[in-house]
Amino acid sequence: VLLGAGGVIHGAQPGSIVVDMSTISPSATREMAARLAERGVEMLDAPVSGGEQGAIAGTLSIMVGGNAAALARVRPLLDLLGSNIVHVGGHGAGQVVKACNQIVVAQTIVGVAEALQLANRQGVDPARVREALLGGFAYSKILDVHGQRMLDDNYTPGFKARLHTKDLGIALAEAEAHGLDATAVRAAADLIRRVAEEIDGELDHSAVFRLLGD
Repeated sequence: VLLGAGGVIHGAQPGSIVVDMSTISPSATREMAARLAERGVEMLDAPVSGGEQGAIAGTLSIMVGGNAAALARVRPLLDLLGSNIVHVGGHGAGQVVKACNQIVVAQTIVGVAEALQLANRQGVDPARVREALLGGFAYSKILDVHGQRMLDDNYTPGFKARLHTKDLGIALAEAEAHGLDATAVRAAADLIRRVAEEIDGELDHSAVFRLLGD
């Protein structure tokens, strides 16, 4: 789309800005930014978090890598999509932060699923467990939103298990490349991968609760 035959690089005018909101590897982002810069085109990597509902409501968190002046130029457009827009560094930094986001989300979803399954197996109402935890230090948006999905057995996707599996592959590759022993996220990624492969990759990633209940 950007660099291939008929790609943006061949038609973009010097001084224009490419905003990439997909989730790809930081190294690929830096390569694309360098190629575009040769043509006088700025690039911002601006992946998001907040899911479909965040996009609809215009409340996404947008993590932006690239030139601060370029961000200032496109900020009015990003403000239509997100309520938390943070310049996190140079080219590729947005993708690094997105990888960090996916690590935290994966481990939190798995933690919530395991906690509610533990309660269920001991005869304690998982709904009451969620209610109690929401009032304490274990509170999280994932416990609130995805915990309810788990209780309702409703896995209409906000974020599909197969897409989270793809993103975690990027995060794990970055961890390995930089010498981080990401044991915990590797275990969480394996469970989400199993949801995609053994149940249905089109389901929301919170379907890990169903996997653990089988």
